[in-house]
Amino acid sequence: MNKQKKKTKGDWFKTVWRWHFYAGIVFAPIFISLAISGGIYLFKPQIEATLYQDLYEIPSQKTERPEPSVLIDTVTASMDDAVVTSIRQFDETNRTTEIRVIDEDVAKTVYVNPYDATVIGEMNNNDLIMNQVVKLHSELLVGGVAANLLVELAAGWAIVLMITGLYVWWPRGKPSIWGTVLPRFRQKGRMFWRDMHGVTAFWLSGAIIVILLSGLAWSTVSGDIINKVATSTNTGNEPLSTAYGEKPITSITTEDIATDVPWATQNLSVPSTDMNGFVALSIDEINAIALQENIAKPYTISLPADDTGVFTITSSNGQVLDEATLHIDPYTGFKLSDTRFKDYGILAQAMTAGISFHEGRLFGVANQIIGTLVCLGIILIVISSFIMWRKRKPSGASGAPSKVDNPKVTRIVWGIMIVLGILMPLVGVSLVVVFIFDKFILPFIPKLKEWL
Repeated sequence: MNKQKKKTKGDWFKTVWRWHFYAGIVFAPIFISLAISGGIYLFKPQIEATLYQDLYEIPSQKTERPEPSVLIDTVTASMDDAVVTSIRQFDETNRTTEIRVIDEDVAKTVYVNPYDATVIGEMNNNDLIMNQVVKLHSELLVGGVAANLLVELAAGWAIVLMITGLYVWWPRGKPSIWGTVLPRFRQKGRMFWRDMHGVTAFWLSGAIIVILLSGLAWSTVSGDIINKVATSTNTGNEPLSTAYGEKPITSITTEDIATDVPWATQNLSVPSTDMNGFVALSIDEINAIALQENIAKPYTISLPADDTGVFTITSSNGQVLDEATLHIDPYTGFKLSDTRFKDYGILAQAMTAGISFHEGRLFGVANQIIGTLVCLGIILIVISSFIMWRKRKPSGASGAPSKVDNPKVTRIVWGIMIVLGILMPLVGVSLVVVFIFDKFILPFIPKLKEWL
């Protein structure tokens, strides 16, 4: 290999490594936060069952259960101003029934014994520990659109980090499994931590990519784009208006009026009924429809908000194949729409499976264990990168790979980054900021330029 080719390869390596370095340094704290909160959320069923055992569990009985209306009547009688919004039924014989209400503008969940209709207790929904964990995971606990966008930006750059990291990791020279596939435990110093960083990232790269891509489904910008792509390419769900003939359609989405809605059907338009004026069906009759349609428990029945609203039956917390979203006319009992996992397009099915893996429920405890290993691995990747940086960082400088004076390499790498920025708009916006800073601000700050 001549010197010019060797230099060009070195320029490629340094340029990609430089992007990898700065992206990792900037977003490392957020990655730690996401890994810790995500690792906790994986065990949501076990944690909630332990913390709220007195609300969740009741002795199993062999007596016949009363109809859902009896449970709802008990709740409304004990809470004069409460408006019932939904009822959630479980399959376990020792599990309370959850009735969600709005009480003095506060969203609450009331836990009712399904055998004798006694109220076991209630909680404000915002006080549930896992709701706080979700807020930390998606909004860094501070909440608001800005925090959510920052998390989305970090997730986007994490994908960039995985791509650039795999390039930097790729073995050069004589192939060897040591330092690439297996760590060199006998090494010391920076080489040891380099192996901890690179080898761990290699083994976890597939799972991390799935978690990152599925996480973007909930994001503000990328999530909206994914939904639009799924709709425009017919890879999302069957159009609601063709599910059971023509019907009045509102601008309201299923997520707006129902709870426990599968990701794939959250943005489906909700039909309305033009049968108001007739005698409405009872919650017991709607529950009978859910049983007749073999909706997997736990399922939730969300009640209509007004005379033109519909009942919505959803099942989303079990296996992905059991997901269901039904809109039922409250006067006739007709199915206005019925969307199951089999009705999803290929993109919606893939995202649904990815989300289930992300949350640790795709294949039970094994999924939780794998998810935990991934979260611990991410923490190790971040910590090892910090230690490597500190070991190579000279005094008075950032320790970043030197900037390459090779216009061709720089243009191509920027071109690749722009493509990634188009696919992930917030990454694209941040690239514009980086470009402006590098071209128009950094040259006028000599000390900072020298440090970087």
